Amino acid sequence: MPIRKILVVDDSPVERLALQEVLGRNGYQVLTAENGEQAIARSRSDHPDLILMDVVMPGMNGYQATRTISRDDETRDIPIIMCTSKGQETDKIWGMRQGALDYLVKPVDHDELLARIRAMG
Repeated sequence: MPIRKILVVDDSPVERLALQEVLGRNGYQVLTAENGEQAIARSRSDHPDLILMDVVMPGMNGYQATRTISRDDETRDIPIIMCTSKGQETDKIWGMRQGALDYLVKPVDHDELLARIRAMG
Protein backbone atom coordinates (compact mmCIF):
# COMPACT_ATOMS: atom_id res chain seq x y z
CA MET A 1 0.00 0.00 0.00
CA PRO A 2 1.53 3.35 -0.99
CA ILE A 3 2.20 5.86 1.78
CA ARG A 4 0.23 9.05 1.11
CA LYS A 5 -1.11 10.28 4.46
CA ILE A 6 1.31 10.63 7.41
CA LEU A 7 0.47 11.48 11.01
CA VAL A 8 3.28 13.42 12.73
CA VAL A 9 3.11 13.15 16.53
CA ASP A 10 5.36 15.51 18.50
CA ASP A 11 4.82 17.95 21.35
CA SER A 12 7.34 20.38 19.81
CA PRO A 13 5.72 22.82 17.36
CA VAL A 14 9.14 23.31 15.71
CA GLU A 15 9.60 19.57 15.12
CA ARG A 16 6.04 19.21 13.80
CA LEU A 17 6.47 22.12 11.42
CA ALA A 18 9.86 20.89 10.13
CA LEU A 19 8.49 17.42 9.37
CA GLN A 20 5.28 18.88 7.95
CA GLU A 21 7.27 21.04 5.52
CA VAL A 22 9.64 18.33 4.30
CA LEU A 23 6.87 15.74 3.93
CA GLY A 24 4.52 18.22 2.26
CA ARG A 25 7.22 19.24 -0.24
CA ASN A 26 7.59 15.57 -1.11
CA GLY A 27 3.92 15.08 -1.89
CA TYR A 28 2.62 13.61 1.37
CA GLN A 29 -0.57 14.69 3.10
CA VAL A 30 0.40 15.52 6.68
CA LEU A 31 -1.75 15.31 9.79
CA THR A 32 -0.45 16.32 13.22
CA ALA A 33 -0.97 15.46 16.87
CA GLU A 34 0.66 17.03 19.94
CA ASN A 35 0.56 14.04 22.29
CA GLY A 36 -0.15 10.35 22.63
CA GLU A 37 -3.86 10.75 23.30
CA GLN A 38 -4.34 12.84 20.15
CA ALA A 39 -2.26 10.31 18.18
CA ILE A 40 -4.58 7.48 19.17
CA ALA A 41 -7.70 9.52 18.35
CA ARG A 42 -6.36 10.68 14.98
CA SER A 43 -5.14 7.21 14.04
CA ARG A 44 -8.69 5.92 14.59
CA SER A 45 -10.50 8.82 12.89
CA ASP A 46 -8.14 9.57 9.98
CA HIS A 47 -6.50 6.16 9.32
CA PRO A 48 -3.09 7.50 8.22
CA ASP A 49 -0.81 5.29 6.09
CA LEU A 50 2.10 5.93 8.49
CA ILE A 51 2.73 7.48 11.91
CA LEU A 52 5.92 9.30 12.92
CA MET A 53 5.92 9.11 16.72
CA ASP A 54 7.96 11.10 19.23
CA VAL A 55 8.57 9.41 22.60
CA VAL A 56 9.05 12.17 25.18
CA MET A 57 5.71 13.98 25.45
CA PRO A 58 3.56 15.15 28.36
CA GLY A 59 0.78 12.82 29.45
CA MET A 60 0.84 9.60 27.45
CA ASN A 61 4.32 9.08 25.99
CA GLY A 62 5.11 7.72 22.55
CA TYR A 63 5.84 4.21 23.79
CA GLN A 64 2.39 4.00 25.40
CA ALA A 65 0.65 5.45 22.33
CA THR A 66 2.54 3.10 20.01
CA ARG A 67 1.57 0.10 22.13
CA THR A 68 -2.10 1.18 22.11
CA ILE A 69 -2.22 1.84 18.36
CA SER A 70 -0.36 -1.35 17.42
CA ARG A 71 -2.64 -3.54 19.57
CA ASP A 72 -5.97 -2.00 18.54
CA ASP A 73 -7.83 -4.01 15.87
CA GLU A 74 -8.81 -0.78 14.12
CA THR A 75 -5.27 0.67 13.87
CA ARG A 76 -2.82 -2.25 14.17
CA ASP A 77 -2.00 -2.21 10.44
CA ILE A 78 -0.68 1.37 10.54
CA PRO A 79 3.13 1.29 10.54
CA ILE A 80 4.87 3.48 13.13
CA ILE A 81 8.35 5.00 12.92
CA MET A 82 9.59 6.40 16.21
CA CYS A 83 11.42 9.73 15.79
CA THR A 84 12.92 10.61 19.15
CA SER A 85 15.89 12.01 21.03
CA LYS A 86 16.07 8.76 23.04
CA GLY A 87 18.99 7.10 21.30
CA GLN A 88 20.13 4.31 23.62
CA GLU A 89 19.99 0.77 22.25
CA THR A 90 17.58 -0.18 25.07
CA ASP A 91 15.26 2.68 23.98
CA LYS A 92 15.22 1.34 20.42
CA ILE A 93 14.56 -2.22 21.57
CA TRP A 94 11.73 -1.03 23.82
CA GLY A 95 10.21 1.03 20.99
CA MET A 96 10.23 -1.96 18.65
CA ARG A 97 8.67 -4.14 21.36
CA GLN A 98 5.82 -1.64 21.67
CA GLY A 99 5.03 -2.12 17.98
CA ALA A 100 7.22 0.36 16.11
CA LEU A 101 8.40 -0.77 12.69
CA ASP A 102 11.43 1.51 12.63
CA TYR A 103 13.30 3.92 14.94
CA LEU A 104 15.13 7.14 14.08
CA VAL A 105 17.07 9.33 16.52
CA LYS A 106 16.70 13.13 16.45
CA PRO A 107 17.82 15.22 14.82
CA VAL A 108 16.16 13.20 12.08
CA ASP A 109 18.02 13.21 8.77
CA HIS A 110 15.24 14.16 6.35
CA ASP A 111 16.77 12.31 3.38
CA GLU A 112 17.06 9.14 5.45
CA LEU A 113 13.48 9.51 6.69
CA LEU A 114 12.17 9.97 3.14
CA ALA A 115 14.16 6.95 1.95
CA ARG A 116 12.68 4.78 4.71
CA ILE A 117 9.16 6.00 3.93
CA ARG A 118 9.63 5.24 0.22
CA ALA A 119 10.97 1.79 1.06
CA MET A 120 7.80 1.05 3.07
CA GLY A 121 5.36 2.11 0.35
